[in-house]
Amino acid sequence: MKEMLSGRVYATLREAVLRGDFAPGEALKPQELAAAHGVSLAVVREALVRLVGDGLADRLTNRGFAVPALSDRRWQDIAEARRALEPAALRLAIARGDLEWETRVRAAHHRLSRTPAYRPGDDQVSPEWSRAHHDFHRALLEGSGNAVFLEMFDRLWLAGELARQWSTRRAPDRDHLTEHRQLEEAALARDADLAATLLERHVSLTVENLS
Repeated sequence: MKEMLSGRVYATLREAVLRGDFAPGEALKPQELAAAHGVSLAVVREALVRLVGDGLADRLTNRGFAVPALSDRRWQDIAEARRALEPAALRLAIARGDLEWETRVRAAHHRLSRTPAYRPGDDQVSPEWSRAHHDFHRALLEGSGNAVFLEMFDRLWLAGELARQWSTRRAPDRDHLTEHRQLEEAALARDADLAATLLERHVSLTVENLS
């Protein structure tokens, strides 16, 4: 029962943090959250610990939990790690990818390009676009055939999800459509140098928009 309640509270809080209901750096107070959700402190703390594992909350010594700050160095570190990892994996994918890989990349890009980035009448990033965005970037790298690269990609993607949400809201005029189209075209043209350069720039823009 406790695990079920914790899972429900975790899912609700995760959506609330990504939606922007809590400001960057805002405290996540277990007692208030427990009262709001009608559950015990233990249930809320378990949910918050899971958020910490997702990179959506910080556990502060003697100060409880809080949403990470916009200025947090972690976003730069995650982007640096992605710039080192993903272009290398993409080069392998371009060298090794077969027709099935090309088909998956095209399908993932088509879905992403047809999915609205924002909720209707809102500046919140839609969950459907977030999923399509992840699936396109992962499809690009899957041709590498390297499970370690893909596992690292998944971890870094999850760790940077909050930064992507903030960045997209802070730069609504950013031309994601063109950036993703150029990535798809370069990858499927087997132009590894151009694809790697475009991907590095694409990752960099996300954290630049947080400053």
